[in-house]
Amino acid sequence: MVEDNATRLSLKAELVQRIERLELHQSLFPNSDESIDKLVRQLEIINPITQPLASDYLPFLFGEWELIYTSNGTVVTRQLASIQDLWKGIEIKRVWQSLTDSNTRKISASNRALLKLPILGEWQLEANGYWKMEADEKTAKVSFNSFAIQVVKPFGLSNWSFPQLNIPVLEFLQKEAFWLTSYLDEEIRIGRGATNNLFVFRRDASLSK
Repeated sequence: MVEDNATRLSLKAELVQRIERLELHQSLFPNSDESIDKLVRQLEIINPITQPLASDYLPFLFGEWELIYTSNGTVVTRQLASIQDLWKGIEIKRVWQSLTDSNTRKISASNRALLKLPILGEWQLEANGYWKMEADEKTAKVSFNSFAIQVVKPFGLSNWSFPQLNIPVLEFLQKEAFWLTSYLDEEIRIGRGATNNLFVFRRDASLSK
């Protein structure tokens, strides 16, 4: 057990170091790095919390998490990559996720991205929904019931902002997707989507309220 823990800490340190060497667009846009993916797979094998959605471990799960790497991009970055010739100059400033307690079988989830657009300034995109835990306590059905957009620094002016525009999603249009939490500790969280795209999050105390 002690040997496994030492191996896990070493792998985790190497994973973070390799990700930090990447520029943000390399780590968040579709651009899988096999050396990073291999470290993730090794960590998943020795995951210290095999049922991360169990009630005993939810305190580790709740909080603010910064997305630091994804093997095939996010919904936002894949869209930007597909139109990069049209939207050159768009900068991803930050992507993060907030997980909070909702009730005994659901977790409230809020996914946010901060973009800097040429001339127009900084815009924040937000998707709000929930995780519905499955019986194995490591997978969940994820669904979003509202989206929001806000200009937080119009034209680069830091002392200005516009009200947030909220867009609800009608219930019959809401879709569910499976999400697996494959690794969790007090600092790092790894998840996999329905297409096996992996996401590496790091707990970010600077985002906590």
